[in-house]
Amino acid sequence: MKNTENKERHSIEWYQARIAYLSGFMLPERAQKLRSVLEKRTRRMTICMENTFHSQNASALIRHCDAFGIQDIHTVESVCKFRPNVNIVKGTDKWIDLQRHRTTAEAITSLRSAGYRIVATTPHRGDCRPEDFDVTTGPFALVFGTEHAGISEEVMASADEFIRIPMCGFVESLNVSASAAIILYQLSERLRTTTENWALNDAEKAELLFRWMKSTVPNPEGILARYTPHPT
Repeated sequence: MKNTENKERHSIEWYQARIAYLSGFMLPERAQKLRSVLEKRTRRMTICMENTFHSQNASALIRHCDAFGIQDIHTVESVCKFRPNVNIVKGTDKWIDLQRHRTTAEAITSLRSAGYRIVATTPHRGDCRPEDFDVTTGPFALVFGTEHAGISEEVMASADEFIRIPMCGFVESLNVSASAAIILYQLSERLRTTTENWALNDAEKAELLFRWMKSTVPNPEGILARYTPHPT
């Protein structure tokens, strides 16, 4: 699971040249799989987990994001660390970018500065169901709270919108992992079918494909050390 802070950036051409080189060290089917998955990735929606305690839930959330094409996970770790279980994530963590925040305020400020609407996943006056949520009016960040207490009052006060899953039985709410799976599936599907510019841009795709290829081939640094750029 890649932490994206302090990541060095290069030109699209720089990445493309090295992607072409690394492609020679993997099966064509593998390279095509990476490219096809990349085409479904989005940063137009993201999630923010506030003090996720159970490693099982952290692990499941990573798998959900990978399955539904959500590239970034933001975490608030003011009370407890976001610690996925490697036996549950089964390698899916290397395809997702993790951005850790020390406080809820820091996370909200970071998300707002990136242009995200803050959407709290909790019953609230004026809330809406996933099928009624407007995915077309700009990027949004879904905030999920702790397993026991739900989202904090700080998130409640800062949220732009609220979303909930209606219950028909005696239970009042679902496990955070189950809730996330339902909401992420519905909103990611609608995002891709009703919204323009949901996909990554060319620069993001090039940078991400390069990282994915490096995580796929054995000894990528040794391979790249032998790379000689073509003279221009």
